[in-house]
Amino acid sequence: MGRYVFKLPDVGEGTAEAELVAWHVKVGDVVEEDQVIADVMTDKATVELTSPVAGKVTAAHGEPGQQLAVGSPLVEFEVAGAGNAEAAAPAPVAKPADAPAPQPTSEPAAPPPAKDEAPAAPTAGVGRVFKLPDVGEGTAEAELVSWHVKVGDAVEEDQILAEVMTDKATVEITSPVAGTIAVLHGEPGQALAVGGPLVSFAGEAGSSEPAAPVAAPAPSAAKSAPAPEKAASRPSSSQPAKARDAVARQAQTPGVRPLASPAVRQRARDMGVELQFVPGSGPGGRIEHSDLDAFLSGGSAPAAASSGGSLYAAAEGTTETRIIGLRRKIAEKMADSVRRIPHITYVEEIDVTALEALRAHMNATKAKDQPKLNVLPFIARAIVVALRDQPTINSHYDDEGGILTTHAAVHLGIAAQTPNGLMVPVVRNAEARDPWDTAKEIARVASAAKDGSAKRDELSGSTITITSLGTLGGVVHTPIINHPEVAIVGPNKIADRVVVIDGQMVVRKMMNLSSSFDHRIVDGHDAAVFVQRIKGLLEHPATLWMG
Repeated sequence: MGRYVFKLPDVGEGTAEAELVAWHVKVGDVVEEDQVIADVMTDKATVELTSPVAGKVTAAHGEPGQQLAVGSPLVEFEVAGAGNAEAAAPAPVAKPADAPAPQPTSEPAAPPPAKDEAPAAPTAGVGRVFKLPDVGEGTAEAELVSWHVKVGDAVEEDQILAEVMTDKATVEITSPVAGTIAVLHGEPGQALAVGGPLVSFAGEAGSSEPAAPVAAPAPSAAKSAPAPEKAASRPSSSQPAKARDAVARQAQTPGVRPLASPAVRQRARDMGVELQFVPGSGPGGRIEHSDLDAFLSGGSAPAAASSGGSLYAAAEGTTETRIIGLRRKIAEKMADSVRRIPHITYVEEIDVTALEALRAHMNATKAKDQPKLNVLPFIARAIVVALRDQPTINSHYDDEGGILTTHAAVHLGIAAQTPNGLMVPVVRNAEARDPWDTAKEIARVASAAKDGSAKRDELSGSTITITSLGTLGGVVHTPIINHPEVAIVGPNKIADRVVVIDGQMVVRKMMNLSSSFDHRIVDGHDAAVFVQRIKGLLEHPATLWMG
């Protein structure tokens, strides 16, 4: 029998520690591989940790409520075979002693890879299969962003294998064992199921389990797998300088969060460098330490700017950028909404002069602990009041089942632009909030969405959405409905305009209100009545809280 030490993995980008929420096992329990053993919480999500091996729990480190460091021992198991740790005290760090013992020679080897499979390193066959862990509460799948290893690499325990992205964060997946990479399952941009194979280690990597059948990888999986970041991020001093300078760097795509490891992000923050301006030389344009060095030294400046040529020099070439991660999820959701929902768009002009006067008065007389009000809390209240007369607009429509679910509570989605792309945090029970509380909650959930700390229930469950472009609101826009909702309201910018009142030309503060409705559920007449009700409430703001 051997001893296997399972260490707390990195459960979120840049996470150094996590709080132990609950144990699902106790000392003496016999657990199966992939059985849930504990819940831990970061500032982003609650994560269920599953056992990487089958065995008997001999030690559980930590109590619920305790903060545990990433990489520290969490659970110790008694397992068949050698395990990954010796019973004696560990050897000095310089010479790792926790590498798994060789595979018993009696273990049957897995069949050799098919002709079109990725070539494995010269090993005795595929042994332990490391499955994609649950990287977020309720997450069923994650998108593979990039590999940090390739087939044939010898990796150490806790070495970064890959980066995956959920709808909350980018997570670095570390190796549970030391061994040799035999198969990489998946390519960057591919969605992988939680619990599905991620990496297969060679049979001699120390697994005492029978060789598990694994799904055949895509033919080009190994060929396209990048080298480990450790090898690429800091070029050896023996490498010729000209070769290092010749590395092709890919410019970042505006509006898309740059790819970089937490260490690179932290270094960039320390140096005051905006990663969106740093071209990356890693897989998919990933920014590495060498790219930061080149950027700071001016080595990555655009050729046109650094050549001293004419500002009107002709440009040549094209740049192809693969749309992956959150940007692809946004694209899919928008396309699905337009494809499935017949939109009707309605725009109305609203005189908000009185509303702006009331807002200015409330801000001038607010208490110190009250937030400054913008126009959104008033629009939110107008929507709540207007929905009392037309509750059907506060609904979800299941077009596949043919079921319309009308909600009593108004859970207001607030479309927000974040560094990661468009997200819709939710203000729950907007009908029960005054303007101050509404403003405070809008600010809270929007901030959480922008810094990546929003929980799943704060990014889902809206029943109707506001999409505001703020001062960039333009004259009019055609908002896309947040499926499966049936309506969305979009205020445009407020501007002084000349209007005619009682035959006189006067300057008033005017705002166009754009809105879209699911024409299968909301008729044009009903859409107009709803918007006209909002118009009347905003033009006479005292009525927002009457009755």
